[in-house]
Amino acid sequence: MSIVRTAIPLVLLTSVLTGCAGLQKTDWPKCAAVGGVGGAALGAIESSAWAGWGALLGGGLAAGYCWAHGDGDEDGDGVPDSRDKCPGTPRGVQVDANGCPPEPVAVVEEVVVVKEEVIVIRDVHFEFDSARLTAADKERLNTIATRLKQEAASARLSVTGHTDSVGSDSYNQKLSDRRAHSVTDYLVDSGVPRSSFISVVGAGETQPVADNATADGRAMNRRTEIKIQR
Repeated sequence: MSIVRTAIPLVLLTSVLTGCAGLQKTDWPKCAAVGGVGGAALGAIESSAWAGWGALLGGGLAAGYCWAHGDGDEDGDGVPDSRDKCPGTPRGVQVDANGCPPEPVAVVEEVVVVKEEVIVIRDVHFEFDSARLTAADKERLNTIATRLKQEAASARLSVTGHTDSVGSDSYNQKLSDRRAHSVTDYLVDSGVPRSSFISVVGAGETQPVADNATADGRAMNRRTEIKIQR
């Protein structure tokens, strides 16, 4: 009978401690409560006088065992410390199964390259009835030259001169051609590679963008266009 009384407490105590081992460290009060009940039962098997001491001893042992062998969650992210590969994660941060914040998804911004662009120059007026540039014309073209020199070396430039409808068609054709070449020569002298220019032509009065019947319309038609092909 004494062997049975000794064996049963050991079996029950082992069961209690084994059950506590699967709990979290933060659940040590539960371990203590379970251990206390188990300890009281163990003490009662021996003698009713031992029930209180059994509860105290069982509760203490169970709580200590749970704290020493339990799997805690120190950072409170829901992942046990034994599997947490990123301990110390701030509270409130979402984590994956390993306890680590998910890697941010890299956002790749697509660079949109404009394949073709046209620079319209309307405030280059030349000298009267001439293809010679004025001082104001050159100042304006300096800005254009700076812009074009920033283009890639592979950019292809096409320059087209345009006139209004005043004068004969043949005369306007020749005048627009001379003015297109005048603009191109100045840009080249300003540092734009001549090899970038694939076309320099005059369109005369054949491609108006406004009504030639008005002064404002004719001013808009007197223009030079630089097409950039990338």
